[in-house]
Amino acid sequence: MGVDLSQRLVPDELWSLVAPLLPSFSSRPQGGGTAPVDERAVFAAVVYVLTSGCAWRHLPETFGVSPATAHRRFAAWTEAGLWRRLHQAVLDELGARGEVDWTSAIVDAASVRAKKGDH
Repeated sequence: MGVDLSQRLVPDELWSLVAPLLPSFSSRPQGGGTAPVDERAVFAAVVYVLTSGCAWRHLPETFGVSPATAHRRFAAWTEAGLWRRLHQAVLDELGARGEVDWTSAIVDAASVRAKKGDH
C-alpha cells in the first residue's frame, strides 16, 4: 500500500520538480542519530498529512517515515521557502505546456468594518 499511495501522492513528474528544490540535510557533526531517510518518502508523507488532514502523530507506518521526521522536514522546508518555490515551478511547468490561461484571474477578498473607539 505504501508504495502505491506514495506514487499516487507524488508521481514521477511531480517529483522531478520537487527534488531539485529540496534543501540538503547534512549529517550531524557529533555523529549518531538515525539513518538517512528517503526524501521522496518524507515528501509523500508530508503531502499525505497536508491533503488528508491527518494529525502528524497518526501518520501511517506504510510511508516508512516517523511522524517526528515528517514534521521536522515540513517545518524546515517551510522555513526554506520550498512551498512558494514549488508553487512557482508548477505554474512555470504548466505555463510552458500551455495548460494555464494567464488571461484571467480571480480575486477573492473579505472586508470587515473597523470599529470606532477601542483599538
